[in-house]
Amino acid sequence: MHSPHDPFVRVRGAREHNLRDVDVDIPRDVIAVFTGVSGSGKSSLAFGTIYAEAQRRYFESVAPYARRLIHQVGAPKVGEITGLPPAVSLQQRRSAPTSRSSVGTVTNLSNSLRMLFSRAGTYSEGAERLDSDAFSPNTAAGACPECHGLGRVHGTTEELLVPDPSLSIREGAVAAWPGAWQGKNLRDVLDALGHDIDRPWRELPQADRDWILFTDEQPVVTVHPVRDAGRIQRPYQGTYMSARRYVMKTFADSKSQTLRARAERFLASSDCPACGGSRLRPEAMAVTFAGRTIADLAALPLSELAESLAGAAASEAARVLSEDLLARIATITELGLGYLSPDRATPTLSTGELQRLRLATQLRSGLFGVVYVLDEPSAGLHPADTESLLTVLDRLKAAGNSVFVVEHHLDVMRHADWLVDVGPDAGEHGGQVLHSGPVAELERVTESATARFLFGRESAPARAVRGPHGWLKVGPVTRHNLRDVTAEFPLGAFTAVTGVSGSGKSTLIGEVTEDLDGVGRLVCVDQKPIGRTPRSNLATYTGLFDVVRKVFAATDAARTRGYGVGRFSFNVAGGRCETCQGEGFVSVELLFLPSTYAPCPACGGARYNPETLEVTYQGRNIAEVLDLTVEAAAEFFADTPSVARSLRTLLDVGLGYLRLGQPATELSGGEAQRIKLASELQRVRRGHTLYLLDEPTTGLHPADVEVLMRQLHGLVDAGHSVVVVEHDMAVVAGADWVIDLGPGGGAEGGRVVAAGPPAVVAKAEGSRTAPYLARATVGGR
Repeated sequence: MHSPHDPFVRVRGAREHNLRDVDVDIPRDVIAVFTGVSGSGKSSLAFGTIYAEAQRRYFESVAPYARRLIHQVGAPKVGEITGLPPAVSLQQRRSAPTSRSSVGTVTNLSNSLRMLFSRAGTYSEGAERLDSDAFSPNTAAGACPECHGLGRVHGTTEELLVPDPSLSIREGAVAAWPGAWQGKNLRDVLDALGHDIDRPWRELPQADRDWILFTDEQPVVTVHPVRDAGRIQRPYQGTYMSARRYVMKTFADSKSQTLRARAERFLASSDCPACGGSRLRPEAMAVTFAGRTIADLAALPLSELAESLAGAAASEAARVLSEDLLARIATITELGLGYLSPDRATPTLSTGELQRLRLATQLRSGLFGVVYVLDEPSAGLHPADTESLLTVLDRLKAAGNSVFVVEHHLDVMRHADWLVDVGPDAGEHGGQVLHSGPVAELERVTESATARFLFGRESAPARAVRGPHGWLKVGPVTRHNLRDVTAEFPLGAFTAVTGVSGSGKSTLIGEVTEDLDGVGRLVCVDQKPIGRTPRSNLATYTGLFDVVRKVFAATDAARTRGYGVGRFSFNVAGGRCETCQGEGFVSVELLFLPSTYAPCPACGGARYNPETLEVTYQGRNIAEVLDLTVEAAAEFFADTPSVARSLRTLLDVGLGYLRLGQPATELSGGEAQRIKLASELQRVRRGHTLYLLDEPTTGLHPADVEVLMRQLHGLVDAGHSVVVVEHDMAVVAGADWVIDLGPGGGAEGGRVVAAGPPAVVAKAEGSRTAPYLARATVGGR
């Protein structure tokens, strides 16, 4: 029996995912870093076990009715955990992309700013004092009635609706109209209304053109369709709908993503004419503080907002509210995010920026005695910003908290008080704790992949800088914080784009398109999910599943029974288990407890019906094949070239530990990006291709980075070009060319500070990247 003052969190018998009955003791009130190669089980230990158990215990104390309203992760597979305080989780998840969510709403800055204008703003003479809700575009009291608080309105023009005015209406001049029968119907209705549908559009009177495109009238007329040979077509009542009305209705109401996307091509978005893009009612915009409206202040970068508020308070209420705002802003600025403005929409932020904003909010909360479980807080951070992050982690610890961090960044590991190394490898070859103790003691653990990099046992091999076979000119670009910026990328080389967060890196590479001279084919590999439902998985995304189903359909047993390829899909009726509709699990409603998922009672989680599972290939049925890891499947399908090639590329990017049927919802952003890269690598490439990758090493252990870089440098050796946005100085040091943006973020950035081979950029004056790159270039890792 442990004493109540046991200073350790003690985990016994953890079996979540690939953890193998793990026992580990981690001290409280320290910064403890969990590390290991991708897929080793470190997140399963930190989040899936320790945080999940802390959350479960908290929910035990919540009234059953309230429990139903909170998303719960369920009980982890663990024997017992003792000494566990309440826990707060900060994960790298992308929030639901809504245009109403902003930096201000995530950090609660918006609330304080609205209160400041409500209580201490300067009102026009005789104007009524407004509640804080009247300064929010997300409330009925504050939102501009014209644009409903969005600040933008969608409209259309004749040029968009009729791209080729030399065509007649019958020839399809009104491109926005639907095809097939519906489009023909609208043309026939116009004909019946007396319009000339065979005259070129440009020759029609302007009044007729405006009516056809923009009228809100919907006249009904009898249509006598032209008879096709052999078909009797009776007259019918046809209703007219203008092109604008059709486009707006489709965009607003259609459930089809394809139809909505097509309608969007004919729409132009512009600032709302009523509020000028401020999103607020005129009454709110008439109130000022320090001579500015709330929209003016919300559009300022936080560092400038702080300057505007400092010393502007004229009353006691203004002083108290300004001080609260300044304290909140100071925490965010300390995390290197002073370049963000409060009105910046959440969907435009990187996952790293979003996590640091949530971290800043936690710092302000003043909690103590809790465990903060952080998921790679250094992701997307320049080394200069990582230093300020470490200061913040120290402050959380100094306030009396335990900080458990899942991390791959070597500087964060070195800064830790305690290191938990999970491995030795990924998937079924991982799941063991190799070391739990002070950082220095890991050096003695020979099987640790982390130790090899942390203690510099081997330096990166020197790579000769490749010469370009041409140059790609981008710019001049004026967008976001880039002002008339031009950059040149070498073709046939590996280019790294560097700079602190917010310096303009993603904006610059976003200007690279297939239209530019020298690009050829362009492949952008980002970290967006490869699917949003469990029905999308590794095998379906890579096209591997199609080939595997063909293999099963070609077996004697399948031919005898008349089973085609569709029989082996769990997404359509026929071969799938109908009880769970091919999901493999069923939802169990527990009334006052959270809904839980259980394996399907009919198929036991196999997803297929018994008849389909009777068909085997080399002794395994389709469900057993989907349960294989990529590594095991590569051996199993060694004699099937089309399958083996796909599996080989997945192994080459270090994903051998993933299961073929692993749902897309379980994959990290880094894994999704590498699956996309593998899908590209398996294609037969002809001609020059430019590969564009945005922080490809995010979420990767240094050992996995090595594997990935081998592939990317292989593409360059084969004559292609690779451009990466990157913060990992080991990767930058191995590039042929570096373009460094900065020197700071936001308004302080947006220009090319230095460009050239790594050794040249490492000596550039005024570059925030140079000192860190010099360390990586000279001292190896």
